[in-house]
Amino acid sequence: MFSFMLIVFIIGYLAIIFESQIKISKTASALFMGVAVWVVYSLNGFEILSLGHSHSWHEFLSYHPASNTLTGVNDFILDHELFHHLSEVASIVFFLLGAMTIVEIIDRYQGFKVITSKIHQSSRVKLLWIIAILAFVMSSVLDNLTTTIVIISLLNKLISSKEERWLISGIVVIAANAGGAWSPIGDVTTIMLWIGEQVTTVKLIKAVLIPSIVNILVPLTIASFYIKGDAVKPQLGEDETVVFTTSFERNIVFALGITALLFVPILKTWTGLPPYMGMLLGLSVMWTLTEIISRKKDADDGRRLNAGYIIKKLDTPTILYFTGILLAVSALSSAGQLDLIAEYLDKHIGNIYGINMAIGCLSSIVDNSSLVAATMGMYETAQAGATGYLSNFIADGNFWTFLTYCAGTGGSMMIIGSAAGVAAMGIEKIPFGWYLKKISWMAFLGFLSGALTFYLLN
Repeated sequence: MFSFMLIVFIIGYLAIIFESQIKISKTASALFMGVAVWVVYSLNGFEILSLGHSHSWHEFLSYHPASNTLTGVNDFILDHELFHHLSEVASIVFFLLGAMTIVEIIDRYQGFKVITSKIHQSSRVKLLWIIAILAFVMSSVLDNLTTTIVIISLLNKLISSKEERWLISGIVVIAANAGGAWSPIGDVTTIMLWIGEQVTTVKLIKAVLIPSIVNILVPLTIASFYIKGDAVKPQLGEDETVVFTTSFERNIVFALGITALLFVPILKTWTGLPPYMGMLLGLSVMWTLTEIISRKKDADDGRRLNAGYIIKKLDTPTILYFTGILLAVSALSSAGQLDLIAEYLDKHIGNIYGINMAIGCLSSIVDNSSLVAATMGMYETAQAGATGYLSNFIADGNFWTFLTYCAGTGGSMMIIGSAAGVAAMGIEKIPFGWYLKKISWMAFLGFLSGALTFYLLN
């Protein structure tokens, strides 16, 4: 049954990949996969955990040695692991809900005109570079998920061609992941390693910034040859054909929305509260503002400018899809499949660069935070002053800094390999096969180029 969990996971992923061929929504496949893997795990927990591959189970037994019974296993899976992972999934879902709602509010108030009015005369190639650089910088202080939502929402106003918009969206995913890899607050994986004290802020930036820049420059340069045309004209959506907000309202909503997003990492650093708390706080402030503004409008305009109405227009299937993916991966993390992969890499590769690059490739199909969590469980931080091979595992050692690069940027190679990719897939309806054919090879070249740069610098 240990292997059957992987089989269910693989079948679910294949259903997601071939969504257009089998005519079944990827959201339905992801939700079924997420629940089915947990069903197999809960029904066969004693058999699966008795194999000894689960680091979480060993840690649980160290605190509860009398739990190695059928009842103890059930308590571990249902009361300990499921609720633990569900809290992590819920925190990401709440974060996603808050971020998407704030962006939707800005969009509904036509706030993005503040930016589109300034860059709509740029050439398409220049726009590509501006968008990519913006995504790279923003994701270092926000996170790759929020950055992707904001940038692609903006991109929708600038490019009418679907395939061209998909191409630029793919570059945005690469840029957002690369930008998050070198900042301690730019990605879930870097936050985990930063909080765990495997890396520190200054050393991480020094080690990973230049490789991350190379990671985006390579695909960005290649993509520039596929973009044609000069003029870029903003596209008017259904709610933009009529101007029903004043210039002051647009500016205040845009400024407050961006401030709310930027405040998320500040609150995290200041209070230690998880990022979704900051996002929900920002949403509450935005919601209050929309209530005040909408009162002054007529009935129709006031209704569609109210956050209570706007939130009903969110792309709920994307949120549910993300939930299904995270549930499935968390089951594999708890049962020990990810721990087994880490052990295999250590035994058969035995080189920190090879191990981390393999983790980077795996992160293109498996959630990178779970992989990093498994890796942190497999490898302990060495004491300062360690020599030889162990020196790579001290705080800020090459193993940990290279892990932040590989796990952070490797997810770009598949559209389902990162939160940024999943968001882009949901917002733009980018097919898995199209991304695999058009973007994955560019992301892979960027990943290799950045890895080589890290190796030469270190």
